[in-house]
Amino acid sequence: MTYIRPLPLHDAARPTDAIVLAGGWCRFTHLEILERGRAPVVVPASEASPSLLSPLMAPRADFAGLSMDRPRLMGILNVTPDSFSDGGQFLNPQAAMMQARAMAAQADILDVGGESTRPGAVEVSVAEETARAVPVIAALRAAGIDRAVSVDTRKAAVAKAALKAGAGIVNDVTALQFDPEMAALVAKAGVPVILMHSILTPDRMQDAPAYEDVLLDVYDALAARVAMAEAAGIARDRIAIDPGIGFGKTLSHNLALLARLSLFHSLGLPVLLGASRKRFIGTLTGEDDAARRMPGSIAVALAGVAQGVQMIRVHDVAETRAALTLWQAATQNQEEGMTP
Repeated sequence: MTYIRPLPLHDAARPTDAIVLAGGWCRFTHLEILERGRAPVVVPASEASPSLLSPLMAPRADFAGLSMDRPRLMGILNVTPDSFSDGGQFLNPQAAMMQARAMAAQADILDVGGESTRPGAVEVSVAEETARAVPVIAALRAAGIDRAVSVDTRKAAVAKAALKAGAGIVNDVTALQFDPEMAALVAKAGVPVILMHSILTPDRMQDAPAYEDVLLDVYDALAARVAMAEAAGIARDRIAIDPGIGFGKTLSHNLALLARLSLFHSLGLPVLLGASRKRFIGTLTGEDDAARRMPGSIAVALAGVAQGVQMIRVHDVAETRAALTLWQAATQNQEEGMTP
C-alpha cells in the first residue's frame, strides 16, 4: 500500500499556485510517498493523480457547527480525582464551572471527562463517571455558555446521559471499540464523534507497546475504525480522527507521529491533536510536574497547526490561543488571513 503525505507550507512567501490543504491555512506543492519497508520519496504534487489529491484538497466539513478553515481549540475539563495533570482540581462542581467559564472565553469546544485514562488508570463505574460529568454538562447548558461541548467517554451509557444533558460531541479514546453499544448510540443520535487511536486499556497500554511502523500502523487502524463507524451508520462528515499521542506509545512513537502528522489528512477528515502536558513533554524538557509543561505543550500545538491539524486539545487554553495569534501574525500572508 502507498501512503501520501502532503508537505505543508505556511510561510507568506509560499508559491501562489500551491494547493490549499484541506481548505485550511496550509498549502503544499510536494508529497512524500511512504511505503512499508522503503525509504520515503518526495515528488511534486503535480505528478499525483486527481484521486490521490482529492482527499487532501477537499475542504473539511464543519464539525459540530465549527468551520475547519482555522485552528480550533478544545479545552480540557477533567472532573476526576486522578487525572495525570489536574486530578481533583475541578471535581467540585463550582470549581468546574469557574474553569469552564474561563476556558470558554478562548476555547471553541469544552471537553468534559469523568474518567481518567492516564497510563495505569483503572476503570470507573458507569454510575460514578456519569455522576461526575453529566451534572457539569447540564450546568454548562443551564448557564448559557455558548460553546460546543463534548463528552470524553468510552461508555455508551455515559455518552447517552451526557448527550441528553446537552453535550453535542462524543470523544471516544478507544474509537468506539471499548463499548459495543457506542457506535449504534452515536449513529442514532446523529452527533459528531472523535475517533482516537489507542491500544489495550489505560492500565495496560504502556506495557511495552510495539508497532511495525507506528505512523502507518496508526493510520491503518484509524482508517479501519472510520470504515467501521460508517458501516454502523455514522455519517463520514460527522467523524474526526486523533492519532492518540501518549496512548500506547513510547517517546519515539510519539515523536514519529508528530513529525509526519500531515499524513492523516489523507483520510479526508478533520484531525485532532491531544498532546497537552503529556509525559513525553516532561521527558524531553526534564519537567516532572505535569502542570508546569505548558511551554512544551504550546510548542507541540504549534507544530501540529503548522501541519494543518484542525483541532488542538489543551489544558492551557488562553496561553495556547495567544501563541496561535502570534504564530499567525509571524507566518501567515495577511492578505489571505487566518482568523484565530
